[in-house]
Amino acid sequence: MRREDRVAGAVVGSATGDALGAPFEFGPPGAYRARFPDGVGMMCAGGGWDAGEATDDTQMAVLVAESLLERGGFDPADVFARFQRWAAAEPKDVGLRTEAVLTSGEPWDLAAARYYGTHRRAAGNGALMRATTSAVYYAALGRRDTMEAARALAALTHGDPSAWEGSALYHELLRIALDGGDPCAALPDALDAVDPAHHDRWAGVLGPDWHPSRATEFNGAVWPCLGSAVWALRTTASFEAALGAAVDLGGDTDTVAAVTGGLAGAVYGLAAIPARWTHHLHVPLPGSPGRVLRTPELTALALRLDGAAVPADRG
Repeated sequence: MRREDRVAGAVVGSATGDALGAPFEFGPPGAYRARFPDGVGMMCAGGGWDAGEATDDTQMAVLVAESLLERGGFDPADVFARFQRWAAAEPKDVGLRTEAVLTSGEPWDLAAARYYGTHRRAAGNGALMRATTSAVYYAALGRRDTMEAARALAALTHGDPSAWEGSALYHELLRIALDGGDPCAALPDALDAVDPAHHDRWAGVLGPDWHPSRATEFNGAVWPCLGSAVWALRTTASFEAALGAAVDLGGDTDTVAAVTGGLAGAVYGLAAIPARWTHHLHVPLPGSPGRVLRTPELTALALRLDGAAVPADRG
């Protein structure tokens, strides 16, 4: 499979998972299977979302991508300002912690840290959910640079280092997959690059014997979110089956499926994503009236991102 197919598969796959899971968000386990008992899932409307409509997960991922490309690398003030303009346009959904940070009135380099210092609860999956585009952008630079960049991007809205390490691990697993490797088999090496203070907890939720039923937090937290995505990839044999397993877990279905879709899309490629899903996929962008990205635009964005980073840009 060509790298281009994996790159496009990652970005389109993440957006597809986001849109597929959105109508089931906060629902119980098994709702997806009950809706589609024959196993042929369809894009459907629900929860305020139109069929095929991607949520804040993909919207923020697009904002990150366009900043990286237009600024020629990571410009934290620019990314934060784009997030703020987007949040001010009243998107249908925005994470509670992310919204609090973006609307706090604090500057980009203090807002997340001050929120974390006050609340001590900032390890949600709101940074992980938007990390596919940046993972593609930085993948060609290797493990060190891609993981450093992930941490810096996550820190814009999440002050908890656990969220940074989750994004860093996702960046690295996607890098492996884009190179044609097996991200699940690469986990032990990836975990070696995690901050030692966080290693054991991440090793637990990413271990081969872990199951989402063992999660000690709601899957809106970063640990069970990434753990569930890896579990869905590890225990299935196709893009469609991985996403079905992710959505069927219930809870924060759009984000779990978005993370699963990024990984599975990189493993199986763009052609493995069912056309009945990509045909309806669309990403409206609050703050940019009338602008909607569909599968061709997401594919083009993915290909522009791949290899665009330069070694001097270390996030």
